[in-house]
Amino acid sequence: MIMKKALTPLLATLAIQVMTALSMMAVPVLATNAAADVGISATYLGLFVALIYLGAMISSVAGGALVLRFGAIRVSQICLLLCAAGLAVAMLGQPVAMVFAALVIGCGYGPITPASSHVLAKNTPPHLTGLVFSLKQTGVPLGGALAGLLVPLLVIQAGWREALASVSATCVAIAALTQVVRLGLDGDREPGRRIDLVAVFAPLKLVLGDPPIRALALASVLYSAMQLCLMGYLVTYLVQDLTMSLVKAGIMLAIAQAGGVLGRIVWGTVADRWIRPQRMFGLLGLTMATGAAATALFSTAWPASALMLTVGLFGAAAIGWNGVMLAQVARLAPQGKAGLATGGTLFFTFFGVVAGPPLFGAIVGAGLGYPAAYLLLALPAFAAGLRFTFGR
Repeated sequence: MIMKKALTPLLATLAIQVMTALSMMAVPVLATNAAADVGISATYLGLFVALIYLGAMISSVAGGALVLRFGAIRVSQICLLLCAAGLAVAMLGQPVAMVFAALVIGCGYGPITPASSHVLAKNTPPHLTGLVFSLKQTGVPLGGALAGLLVPLLVIQAGWREALASVSATCVAIAALTQVVRLGLDGDREPGRRIDLVAVFAPLKLVLGDPPIRALALASVLYSAMQLCLMGYLVTYLVQDLTMSLVKAGIMLAIAQAGGVLGRIVWGTVADRWIRPQRMFGLLGLTMATGAAATALFSTAWPASALMLTVGLFGAAAIGWNGVMLAQVARLAPQGKAGLATGGTLFFTFFGVVAGPPLFGAIVGAGLGYPAAYLLLALPAFAAGLRFTFGR
């Protein structure tokens, strides 16, 4: 089992990850309820999410330098407060406020993973690295699941602004609670360390100058694009092309998400014990590409059990790969620079998140359809999978 030394930082970083993921998903979950008050169509939801990840892409680069100066937990506390502030701004219910809110929430979301990687890398035994990092990464789908379960209830009981206020207040509460563990986990901070442009871009320099980490970062662009296209378009594809009811299509997405949660834990354990991490990362690329190709072949003739099995395996790979990658980046990073390496890698990962869904939508909009879009995105992921599975 996880050694006691790793348990406290794991629980702290998991709670922070869950809360920031919940904050990121809160507005999208209640978008249809807030749209009339804001005065815009709920179809602009995609833009809101893209702005969040744009903010995250930019702030993740600075995350490593901030962690080294202020400490991982202090940076995480600031991130929670940024998420709280972004949600508070969203409560204003104005289009311009929504744009600003998305960017602020994104800036709060970006440095979270570099911070957690820094603290987990120095407190986790090597033989548990994959499992611990994967367990921490389950905070993303868990936060999304909590948003889907709790936010609608809060909207029904009190209203959408009150729902955002509740999530915002919880962010502040978690930030305060983590102060209990801060002194023990932030002991390696360097208060005198300068933060300038050289320090801010150090994560990118580290990643681009390290071939193994650079390869992981570039592959993460393809993997994250596939992940978001599965999560963002599966329901619409099933409803429009297979005439599936919205409820049944939602269940299919839930199965994919559940596969992702389970996959993050299983793949991390496998990478620790039986298959070297680089090869495990490659096998996940091959699996998600195969899942995308199988999804492209869906038809009304497929039995429900086959559809569920396919989306479950697709989700296990396309949503469950992150922990394996982050653990390997931490292993490859120079001593004490796991946060820097993670921040630089996530710049590329978030680029895939920002660019992938619009590209997918453009393929569909060009008249090629959802099956062609899934197949076209599967090809580069398959190529990356081959490189890591059989490369040295």
